[in-house]
Formats: sequence, C-alpha cells, structure tokens
Amino acid sequence: MALLIPSNFRPIFFLYLITLLLYVPTITTSRFHNRHHFFELSSPSTTTNSSSPSSNSSNHHRRWIGPSGHRLIIVDLEGFGDFKSVQAAVDSVPENNRKTVLIRISPGYYMEKVVVPASKPYITFQGAGRDATVIEWHDRASDRGPDGQQLRTYHTASVSVFATYFSAKNISFKNTAPAPMPGMQGWQAVAFRIAGDKAFFSGCGFYGAQDTLCDDAGRHYFKECHIEGSIDFIFGNGRSMYKDCELHSIATRFGSLAAQNRKSPDEKTGFAFVRCKVTGSGPIYVGRAMGQYSRIVFSYTFFDDIVAHNGWDDWDHISNKSKTAFFGVYKCWGPGAVAVRGVSWARELDFNTAHPFLAKSFVNGRHWIDPMDA
Repeated sequence: MALLIPSNFRPIFFLYLITLLLYVPTITTSRFHNRHHFFELSSPSTTTNSSSPSSNSSNHHRRWIGPSGHRLIIVDLEGFGDFKSVQAAVDSVPENNRKTVLIRISPGYYMEKVVVPASKPYITFQGAGRDATVIEWHDRASDRGPDGQQLRTYHTASVSVFATYFSAKNISFKNTAPAPMPGMQGWQAVAFRIAGDKAFFSGCGFYGAQDTLCDDAGRHYFKECHIEGSIDFIFGNGRSMYKDCELHSIATRFGSLAAQNRKSPDEKTGFAFVRCKVTGSGPIYVGRAMGQYSRIVFSYTFFDDIVAHNGWDDWDHISNKSKTAFFGVYKCWGPGAVAVRGVSWARELDFNTAHPFLAKSFVNGRHWIDPMDA
C-alpha cells in the first residue's frame, strides 16, 4: 500500500528523510569511533568570582578531546585486503597517530609476532570471531633472541601492546609453546602483553600455559573474554577489571590462576574479577602474591571444584606477604568457593568494602569506556 503524504507536508517529509539517511551511518559507527574519548580541564576562567562557594567547579570546564579522523585497514591472508600480516598493518600507521584506526582482520591463523609501539595509540584489532581469527607464536623465556640472549618472560609475547587506547574485539591470541610441569624453568610463554593505558577487550581469547596473559601496566577492561592457562596465567601489575570472563585452567598436577605484582600500598593497581567463571582442571590457587602488596578480588564469581585446599598462595613463604596482600571474596559460589576462603588472610568482604572493585570506576572507566560497553 502506498504511503499518502499531504502535498503541503511533502517538502518537510523529504527533508526529514534525507537528514535521517545522513545520520544513520554516524550512529552505526559511533561505538567504535567514540570509545577512545577522554576529557581534560580547560584553563581557569578569569571572569569567575573566586569567592563563590562553587568557584572550584566554575573555574574549570571539562571538554572532550581525543582522536580526529578515522581509518580502516583490512588484513587478509589471501590477499583480499590492504595487507597480509597484522604487523604490516600496524607498521602502516604513522608515528604519533591521531586517528582512530580499525584494523579488521579476516578469518585465519596469523603466525607472527606483533608489536604495537607506544607511539601508535587509538588502534583497534577486530577479528571475525574468537574461534575464527587467531594471532599466534611459540616463544618461551629460555629461547634465544636475535642477540643470542635468552628472551625472558616479557619478551615471549605473541602480541605486545605499549600504546594507549588500544582495543581488541572478537579475536584470539595464542602462545603454542607446550605446557610445563610445575617447577620447570624457562617455560614461561606469554600470548599477550598489555603495557599501555586504557585498553579495552571484548569477546577475545587468550590461550597459553604458563603466563598466558601479561597484564603488565595500565588500566584495562576485559569483557566476556576466555583466558586459558596452567600457571599464573594472568599476571602483572595492571589495574584491571575482568567482567563476565571464563578463566579456564589446563593444569595437570598443580596450577595457579592470577599473580598480581602490586609493590606498594600507594599503588592503585590490582585485579578485580566480577561475574566470572573459573573452570577446567586442577587443583589450582586462585591467586598468588607476586608483589608485597598484591591485590586480587573475586566478586559474584563461580568456582568449579578445582580450587586447592588453601585457595591462595603468598608466593615465597618468607616475605610475610600474608600480612600485606589484599585478597578478597564477595558473594562467590560453586563447589570450589569454600576453598577460596581457605586462608585467614583471604577476606570475606561486605558490600562497602567490595564496592570499589565492582564498578568500572576501579579503572576510571567512566572517562574512557563507552557506556554501551560497560
């Protein structure tokens, strides 16, 4: 049936239709392009009366700043894109980049090491699905680098990111080095190292054995990700929130989930796990005090029956970290939840104590995470 529009309304209707068609593409891309916005304080106003009770708020005006312009780069193994390798796509981004750059990576296994340097912010890796797009490599800490020296743990990462405002969606990162037995030396093998600030991950997979995910430094948010390993498979000194993630152990004799390296009570770092699932094989420690003031909190998290009797570990048993570490549990459940409370220094939190570890404000997310994403 045809749409009847009175003749006197037709110019207005067609003007509205044209405006809508121009506006819709902006809506469909805004979630990617606007994620990496943040604000700063402008200069104090010289016209404001400093004696006013509200002078602190009126002297400063918050304004949104961030990248300007957009760029799409397509990576495809078969040559149907701009590049065949992910590193080549990263290399094409100029130093001191000021655009939001979406690197769309077609399905396939990309056998390469990738580095995103600090000089290239605002880059997003977007795959075709966690099981479809994979970047993988196989270095171990005891392997020799180009200089003939051992790589050591942090340089084994299949993908290393040092840039700010990095994000990844629907893609997996793997280190395929074999899983070591407990106590074996030099078998650390990182799949992904994030050392840049304000990084966001959604629907990603991280696969390895010992030291899978190096949550090294900066503020990070992981949403609906799968993280798999055997020993300390999340480790570092990041300030990070893990929301609705599956933490999957492949330990054969004994393993550990998270090792957090907060060194001072003045540091704001720590790992906050919210509504996660701990599954797989064990037994495992859910947390280890890598740093003297290690901080790990699990909230609303399901624990399968794989948790070691004492639940937590103080790393070396000689530094009295049990007196300085902050290990917390809030409303966790499942057959392994009782063991998580297995040591006296793993605190059962109340709401007021747990609240700072439940909201994205733990990573200052209000300033840099799209509200639709968190």
